[in-house]
Amino acid sequence: MIPVSEAIEIVRAQTPRLGPEEVELADSLGRVLAEDVIADTDLPPFDRAQMDGYALRSADTSDVPARLLVVGEAAAGRGWHKTLRAGEAVRIMTGAPVPAGADSVQQVEVTSEQDEGRAVEISKATEPGQFIVPRASEIKRGETVLHKGEEVTAARMAVLASFGCSKVLVGARPRVAVLATGTELVPVTETPGRDQIRDSNTFSLGAYAALAGARVERLNLAGDDLELLKREIKEVAGRADALVLSGGVSMGVYDFTKAALRALGAEIFFERVSLRPGKPTVFARLGNALVFGLPGNPVSVSVTFNLFARTALRIMQGATDVLMKEERAVLSRSVRGALERESFLPAQLRTDEAGRLMAEPLKWGGSSDFVAFARATALVNIPQGTKTIEAGETVRVLRLPA
Repeated sequence: MIPVSEAIEIVRAQTPRLGPEEVELADSLGRVLAEDVIADTDLPPFDRAQMDGYALRSADTSDVPARLLVVGEAAAGRGWHKTLRAGEAVRIMTGAPVPAGADSVQQVEVTSEQDEGRAVEISKATEPGQFIVPRASEIKRGETVLHKGEEVTAARMAVLASFGCSKVLVGARPRVAVLATGTELVPVTETPGRDQIRDSNTFSLGAYAALAGARVERLNLAGDDLELLKREIKEVAGRADALVLSGGVSMGVYDFTKAALRALGAEIFFERVSLRPGKPTVFARLGNALVFGLPGNPVSVSVTFNLFARTALRIMQGATDVLMKEERAVLSRSVRGALERESFLPAQLRTDEAGRLMAEPLKWGGSSDFVAFARATALVNIPQGTKTIEAGETVRVLRLPA
């Protein structure tokens, strides 16, 4: 067995990056930027008013109340493009460009119009720069606003749009096929017979892969048939960037995944990890496709996919952050580890009244208890060789994708 950290490093070392592709801005959500995004303009592009009120010269309000002549109006998208002189003011709206000659804005609440709007009385003095956002104070033209490897979020789409990125260069989405093995499995549309269960792994694996940014193909179930499994793996490896199998990776008589990979000449990088749950995890390459052979139990599938396969899919897209989000949390009750393996146990995260991040370990019946695992939002990491971690201690947690 190899440590989890070593297995992750092997995955990182063996995973290639895919090439970039250009997509429409509207289709870029969740994609990974393949180039830096450079500002093509200052932001704001002009001195901008922060308040509705009057643009004026602060020197004209040294003695208040001050009466000023209203000589124009500036609104967002429609500025007043003359030069303000002493004793004058321009009515201005939030977001409008501050006219030349003005060095401050006074909010409308401390002013009163006179002579049917031809003059204004300012009852409170202003300071230079008051209620003005200076040009380029947020971003200067030529600065990097987003970096290669960052994921496009809703907020980052606004940045892309603001700097004219109608098309976005992003990492190509990996093509991922998921395949569940085992004669005990039947499709979700069927009623299980005696000794059978419905397939759930291809749905959770497909969902996790989609959350990681992949294009997913769910294959038909493969029973415990070595020749059929070899044909399926060989065919898929020719068209996919990654193949994720569940089941058939242990040491049982009907566990054929490793035998099929060896018969096809796959390069196997590791096949056992010092991990609870998920010890019999396989990572290999067949042709240009990476192959992940995961245990069949649903919780083991989720843990091993997110530790290893998700890492590879994020690397393929050129993401900067390829690992699960790591945080520190306080245990709400004690948990038991395993002396011979590193543990990743399901938990729910919450914030207590003191603002501390708390981890509530779930009561679950083991790696087949997918109903309990459905409530998990994170994994509590317990180092190998740790017998127990008591309530109140701080632990490492990894957030599950959602």
